[in-house]
Amino acid sequence: MIETKLANEFFQKNGVTPARFTNVSADEMALSEHIEEFSQRLVFCIFLFFATTIACFTDIKQIVKIFQAPAIGIKFLQFAPGEYFFASLKIATFCGILAASPLIIYQILLYILPGMTRKERELVLPMTLSSGVLFGIGLIFSYFFLVPAALNFFIGYSSDIVEPFWSFDQYFSFISILIFITGLAFQIPILQLILGFLGIFSGRGMLSIWKYTLVGSTILAAIITPSTDPVTQILMASALSILYLGGSGMLILLGK
Repeated sequence: MIETKLANEFFQKNGVTPARFTNVSADEMALSEHIEEFSQRLVFCIFLFFATTIACFTDIKQIVKIFQAPAIGIKFLQFAPGEYFFASLKIATFCGILAASPLIIYQILLYILPGMTRKERELVLPMTLSSGVLFGIGLIFSYFFLVPAALNFFIGYSSDIVEPFWSFDQYFSFISILIFITGLAFQIPILQLILGFLGIFSGRGMLSIWKYTLVGSTILAAIITPSTDPVTQILMASALSILYLGGSGMLILLGK
C-alpha cells in the first residue's frame, strides 16, 4: 500500500496516471461501495424484522385469536409454565417474518438489479412479484381450506373417545408448518417458468407428463402436509396439480 501511494504521488507530480493504478483504485472504490451498501441494507432488514416482530407482539392477543379461529370448539391448555408466553413469542416472530418479507425482498432487489441487464430485469421483476402473490395465495388457501379440513378430520375421528383438549404450543406448531409449507408449494409455477426460460424443459414437455404429475402431486402432498388425514392430502394434491398445469400452460402461451 505504501509503495502504491508513493507511486501515485510520483505520477501525479509528473502529470501521468497509469491505467493500472487508476483501475485498481476504481475497483477498490466500487468494492467498498458495494460492501457499504450491503451493510446498510442488511442493518435495515434486521431492524425491520425486529420492528415488525415487536409490533406483532404488542397486539399478540388479537393475532392469537386469528390463529385459534379455525379450531372451533377446541379448548387449549397450558401444560408447562410459560408455554403460552413462549408460544406467543413464536407467533410474533412468525408474523414478523411474514410482515417484513415484502420489504426485505424489495431491499434485495434494489441491491441486485443495478448489476443486471435490461432483459434480466424484465424477467426477474415479474417473477418476483408473481412469487409473492402465489405465496400469499398459498397462505390464504391453507388457512381457509387445509387447516379447517385437517382439524375437522382430527376432531371427528376422536370425538367418540377423547375430549379435544389441545396444547396451544403444539397447535401453533402444526398450523404454522402447514401454512408456511403450503406457501412454498405454491411456488411450483415460478420454478417451471425458470426451467422454461433456461431451456431445460418446455411447456409442452411438462404438459405431456401430466399423468405422472398427478401421482407426484399426491406423493408430494403426503410428504409436505404434517397431518396424515386424506382430506388435507387430497386438497393439497389437487392444488399442486392445478398449479403445475397452470405453469405449463403459461410457458406454452409464452412460446417456451
